Amino acid sequence: MCTLEKRGRVLILTLTGSGEHRLGPDVISSLRSALATARSDSTAGALVVTNEGRFFCNGFDLAWTGNSKAKLMTLVSQAKPLIADLVSLPMPTIAAVSGHVAAAGVMFALAHDYVYMRGDRGVFYCSELDVGLPFPPYFMVLMRSKLTKPGTLRDLALGAKKINAIEGKERGLVDKVFESASDVLPEAVKMAEQLAARNWIGGVYASIRMSMYPDLCRSVGLPQESDDEVEKHFVSRL
Repeated sequence: MCTLEKRGRVLILTLTGSGEHRLGPDVISSLRSALATARSDSTAGALVVTNEGRFFCNGFDLAWTGNSKAKLMTLVSQAKPLIADLVSLPMPTIAAVSGHVAAAGVMFALAHDYVYMRGDRGVFYCSELDVGLPFPPYFMVLMRSKLTKPGTLRDLALGAKKINAIEGKERGLVDKVFESASDVLPEAVKMAEQLAARNWIGGVYASIRMSMYPDLCRSVGLPQESDDEVEKHFVSRL
């Protein structure tokens, strides 16, 4: 499952244990509960999400779904508001990745504002093609929104290419790479502290983020502000 702790104005959400942190109903519920707590903390200024063990997130819990298409669609539906929670969270978010990231786990990582990753181990891997599963529509919208360098989306989605941290930085998947797992979380927290110190208004931060990714917001069911509403909020801040 996961834990949520606070250091100063930085919240740290940790996927605990040595397992693969696959997204099943219980893990998704635990993550959404932690994000709801983060959202309600008016003194928090940034969120770091990290992992214990060899995996950041190894995708959906296919052991739970078995051969049931209905159960798989349940996970697809349950993960959509999880992505929405991150996209609409009123604070900066950093994924401090200390292990492998696969399938739905790639979407979970990319939904953050920044991705920090260890350089000595771990890959990004969209396994859908290899296991014979199509991408849910909002997965593809998320990747199109976040992966803008030529060839990156093609190689992940149509090549099922495993991309390590160093190559990931070159391709725009990863923002910063560190020598080992022990460096990732401290550096992510340091960055989060710097962001929190800016004392940005959370609602404004979330509004700007959402306006950057309108197609993604629509695909995960987030309400869209009209131009009149955006202008009204802009004027109210002057």
